[in-house]
Amino acid sequence: QVQLVESGGGLVQPGGSLRLSCVVFGSITRINAMGWYRQAPGKQRELVATITSGGDTIYTDSVKGRFTISRDNAKNTVYLQMNSLQSEDTAVYYCNANIGVFRRNDYWGQGTQVTVSS
Repeated sequence: QVQLVESGGGLVQPGGSLRLSCVVFGSITRINAMGWYRQAPGKQRELVATITSGGDTIYTDSVKGRFTISRDNAKNTVYLQMNSLQSEDTAVYYCNANIGVFRRNDYWGQGTQVTVSS
């Protein structure tokens, strides 16, 4: 069993910052890529950022320069530092981890709400 537990969401004013964390628990062979996705009301889930086990990162254009994804492999944890938050960033944020060696599976967290509002 593998479980992803997210934390760090909340309500923040425009221009503010939040840091999301996601810890992977359970029977883990190898964690490959990890990432953050988000889903706003009435919209499809979209990729925010991903990071490989070696630290290579990809960001969606709308968050470049404002968000930073990082990971601590020793703690099985991925982070998303979000700065200069805008109302358009309001969404439920989901953590994703690709786990396995020969057989790889994607696992998801339960989601954490981020609301940017004055």
